[in-house]
Amino acid sequence: MLTTSLSKAMAELEEEQAIALVKELLGSGVASLEIVKALQEGMVEVGNRFERGDYFLSELVMAGEIMKGAMDILEPHLSGESTEHKGTIVIGTVKGDIHDLGKNIVIMLLKGAGYNVVDLGVDVPKEKFVEAIKQTNAPLVGMSVLLTSCQGALKETIEAIRAAGLKPKVVIGGNYVNEAVKNHSGADYFATTASDGLKVATEVFGA
Repeated sequence: MLTTSLSKAMAELEEEQAIALVKELLGSGVASLEIVKALQEGMVEVGNRFERGDYFLSELVMAGEIMKGAMDILEPHLSGESTEHKGTIVIGTVKGDIHDLGKNIVIMLLKGAGYNVVDLGVDVPKEKFVEAIKQTNAPLVGMSVLLTSCQGALKETIEAIRAAGLKPKVVIGGNYVNEAVKNHSGADYFATTASDGLKVATEVFGA
């Protein structure tokens, strides 16, 4: 099964083979969302290996690059296939933090799963989050934070959203976030892996 081979190539970081398989699957008429699903399975395995300590940050970066290359090929096919988005999600890295790898992997997974994602980028002030939520009416907001020093910004951003009378669900993501950080910041969910972020979206949108 070619899709299984694609998941394996993604997990093993075999870039040339993964890209070749994406093209081959598309050429043989496999639905692009099926191909994305196979890539996602590979990415989940990459995340698992990272958590176990078998892979390191460099491997995560590499996986992100392979996924980006594959999504560049698939993007034109996806837009025609799934015009009906499951919903809109606003995502950004909080003020003072410029890390975007985790955020970008989550965005790729969410887009692949059919969500419309508004990416605010990194070092995002709270006002920008509030403005984007007002404009999009997004029911889910993701905030990425890698630096422990940015916990204050996380809490302030969520407080600003609530003070503006907005009621989206808020998921925070980062390698050190946990239940305590979630409770302290006032978030609804926390995610330590990209696949956790996808699970939260599925729960919020019920899709």
